[in-house]
Amino acid sequence: MFYADPSLLAEGVSSYRRSSWDRSGRNADFFLLQPGQTVTLLEESGPGKICHFYWATAFASLFHYRQLVLRAYWDGETTPSIEAPIGDLFCIPHCTPVPIHSLAVVINPGSPDLLTLGANLYLPMPFASSARVTVDYDPIPDHPADPIYFWYHINLERHPRPPADNVGRFHAQWRRENLTQPVDPKFRNVQLFDGVNLDGKENYLALRAEGHGQMVGLHLQVDNVGGGWYGEGDDMVFVDGQPGQQWPPTYHGTGTEEIFGGGACPDKPYAGPDTGFHMVENTDFAGKHAMYRWYLADPIRFERSLVWTVEHGHANSFENDYSSVAFWYQQEPHAPFPALPDVKARIPRFPDVVWQADALRGRAKEEMDRLMKQGLPQQELQRVFAQGRAARAALAAGRLEEAISLYKSMKG
Repeated sequence: MFYADPSLLAEGVSSYRRSSWDRSGRNADFFLLQPGQTVTLLEESGPGKICHFYWATAFASLFHYRQLVLRAYWDGETTPSIEAPIGDLFCIPHCTPVPIHSLAVVINPGSPDLLTLGANLYLPMPFASSARVTVDYDPIPDHPADPIYFWYHINLERHPRPPADNVGRFHAQWRRENLTQPVDPKFRNVQLFDGVNLDGKENYLALRAEGHGQMVGLHLQVDNVGGGWYGEGDDMVFVDGQPGQQWPPTYHGTGTEEIFGGGACPDKPYAGPDTGFHMVENTDFAGKHAMYRWYLADPIRFERSLVWTVEHGHANSFENDYSSVAFWYQQEPHAPFPALPDVKARIPRFPDVVWQADALRGRAKEEMDRLMKQGLPQQELQRVFAQGRAARAALAAGRLEEAISLYKSMKG
């Protein structure tokens, strides 16, 4: 979808990269992202285009995928066209990485004992006069906030002239509803096969865009607090109209799994070029789930507005945690984004044991840094480092009690 004929030579177009390479010529090809810090990853004058965006982190908190917020500004705009937690933007669901190999996003594994992965985004991002990309690190109150090792590559093109008027700017927006509200509380988390929804006004809202453009993707996450099959919810997409005013919607679906190309009630994960149910925590549908749909062959085009919604259970009967990133292109200006929630309101729902394990991880990292500065004998350092690697590997694998035990045993 994004690949030009590789034999064609573009007149006046040059390719280049911005990255975190070590300017001293040594091998520290990363920077330390400090709690509370905002870092500018890219500041370019145009015209040009971002073609590929890669990043990786190491040793960071389990929650950093929603602590780090990526924003991008095109052509001197003062409000971002991209604003999303960095993990969700790259289809990392619920702060829990899983491999994905799709046309637009690829997540590749790294070493578990480094708590690392490789995240790739291939959606093109053109600009006429400038591009600015920043990342913010929002610490969680009363939780360890250690510096994060951050690597990145951004591959770009310089163009001899600005994009044509019909070339939209790339946009991405994060939303969350925690928890969705059942229309009738008497039937909370009950399958209402006879329930009626003839306006879509109470659906989960993933995108409300204004202007001329086209939607090209959606990353949807559901934490199924209610239990049971939650997916009897149709997508209802209103093109150049609004819920409660336009009926039927331009797109009316038949269930949540159909949006993402699955058969009825998927109970195991899958990830393809255009569609995926890349997280299925439990075969009985309880817990965390995530899915993506790329509208690359069939973009949802709009002239004036687009409202993308989905029912949370048929007739909106389920009380669950929904979050999403919508991806689209449009001509500027774009409508104002809703305010991004503070960091605590962005973190997924996790049991106390997850918070305990991550807190111990942070304190263990502080202890290892202290021991290195203290000049501990090499043999003792190796023992502590080996325990740290084992603890991180257990943490990455979800063996939380084992990780807690290993972290508690790490004494200098």
